Amino acid sequence: MKKNLVLALAVVFALSLTACGAKSQKESGLPPVEGDSITAVDYADENNWALLKQNPDQPVDVFILYPTMYQGEAPLAGIDDEGMRGRADDWYIRNGSAFETAGNVYMPYYRQLNAVWALSQTPEERNKYANGASKTDVFAAFEYYLENYNNGRPFIIASHSQGSAMAMEVVFDYFAQNPEVAERMVAAYIIGMSISEKDLARNPNMRFAENADDTGVIISYNVVAPGAEPAANGVILPGAMAINPITWTRSGETASAEANLGSYMNTDNGLEKMMNLADATVSELDNNMEVILCSTADYSTYGITEEMQAVFGKGSYHNNDISFYYFNLRENAENRVAKYLEK
Repeated sequence: MKKNLVLALAVVFALSLTACGAKSQKESGLPPVEGDSITAVDYADENNWALLKQNPDQPVDVFILYPTMYQGEAPLAGIDDEGMRGRADDWYIRNGSAFETAGNVYMPYYRQLNAVWALSQTPEERNKYANGASKTDVFAAFEYYLENYNNGRPFIIASHSQGSAMAMEVVFDYFAQNPEVAERMVAAYIIGMSISEKDLARNPNMRFAENADDTGVIISYNVVAPGAEPAANGVILPGAMAINPITWTRSGETASAEANLGSYMNTDNGLEKMMNLADATVSELDNNMEVILCSTADYSTYGITEEMQAVFGKGSYHNNDISFYYFNLRENAENRVAKYLEK
């Protein structure tokens, strides 16, 4: 599992556009590591929540963790970093909002590591830093949410990329220690990161989704183009599991772009629903790595940049994992909520 956290830092690198000099990093000091006494962000302060439903009007909640949004120079983002907060807010509008019709949304701000600095460390050091402030904040935010906002309601967890690395810690670590809380989990949409049988073994109560209706399960996938070659230290790992976000099956049958309920894409007119853009097939690459193969989208338009290929490999649609299947995810989250409430 810790390897996943290392890979999440590679995602930070891919999305960070700021060149950080070694001198400024040293002047900033080192972030805390796993095992240090770390003071979490104060989640009693409403300003530390990107989204907070004070008067919930739905029977289910959605707890969301955004992907890498920090692009500053210090090794660790301050919780007040305006750039991180602004990009997190924008990510929610474009991606996280897919889940907002399923329940009352709660999205905390949490601290993230500087990519360039983190990747200058050894893998062992990166593991320690990844399990430092970010995990501390996410656990603190989740516990504060449970104790002060949730009021015993069922909940969905939704995340992408580095946020998914943190969500994995919630379902495999926090839930292992708090199984009574896990019983209220409708589903966990942990997208843009790899879930394997080895990960599931950390918490035997967690299961991978097998259809459109099961609850208490994990939904995960990574989207690639034909001929994709994942990076050795990317987000697609040996043993990665995937479920088709159009058919919600794990078979290798192709779901056509016409069967897609709609993508949510940035156009010349702003964000718009786009039909017939992305098909989906569960496909297996080397080392038993399951991915979602998308053969209909134009890679030159929607694929990752050449600079990002060093992290994600060739053929990745990482930035569109959610947006390609936005309305399928929306309908499915609503459906799983309905199935859970029927129990």
